[in-house]
Amino acid sequence: MNQVAEKKSAGLPSNMFEDDAAKGLGAIGQEDLALPFLKILGQLSPEVNKRDGKYVEGAEPGMIFNSVSGELYDGTIGISVIPCFYKLEYIEWKDRDKGAVAPVNVYPADSDIMGKTTRGDDGKDRLSNGNYVEETASHYVVICEEGKHSSALITMKSTQRKKSKKWNSMMMSLRAKKKDGQGFFKPAPFTQTYRLKTVLEKNNLGSWFGWEIEHIGPVEDQNVLQAAYEFYTSCKGGAVKVNYKQEENTPKTPF
Repeated sequence: MNQVAEKKSAGLPSNMFEDDAAKGLGAIGQEDLALPFLKILGQLSPEVNKRDGKYVEGAEPGMIFNSVSGELYDGTIGISVIPCFYKLEYIEWKDRDKGAVAPVNVYPADSDIMGKTTRGDDGKDRLSNGNYVEETASHYVVICEEGKHSSALITMKSTQRKKSKKWNSMMMSLRAKKKDGQGFFKPAPFTQTYRLKTVLEKNNLGSWFGWEIEHIGPVEDQNVLQAAYEFYTSCKGGAVKVNYKQEENTPKTPF
């Protein structure tokens, strides 16, 4: 019996497509992209529940989760990030049992909305309409892992607000020697790398995983530094839009 040998394809070299780089993408900018959230998974996160439609294979409490790529990071090892932009906002939510899928309103840092709230029995700052408002610190970062880099957002609220303040203080306190050796200057945050891990925390209301932040040092890769600078300019110019629907499923930590 004659046997017909199957011809195996060697595949096309990826660099043959170089001349067509970026064609077909139109005028896609930062405002057209889904900015991932970097979230700490907790006991109640849908990603760790095998019976939930949003379950992610291998997900465990304490891991760090990328809401767009679906990547998981071991919280004890952590993830390297470059902080590029910071924004403080006050976000108004309906309670989950009332079908909340997105914020009702997002107020800027100079808003007086918190003065219109009262502390409820559940520890939330509530408006007269029954909705609650969360003081939310947003850290726009570039993730640097395994030779790759990508942009993401980390929101810190409730028990993690003090972690945000500590991180900001770390950035503000950094000093680097000037080129002429005469004195020091304050380096821009997007020139520095930090390691973010997760740790178990608790109070009299329960336990949860929170952030642990460590300064590593200056960014060493020129391409990564350029990407961080470009992300900073996009954020500062208002070109980066946030889809808070991704963040709604993040379990709330005890107050």
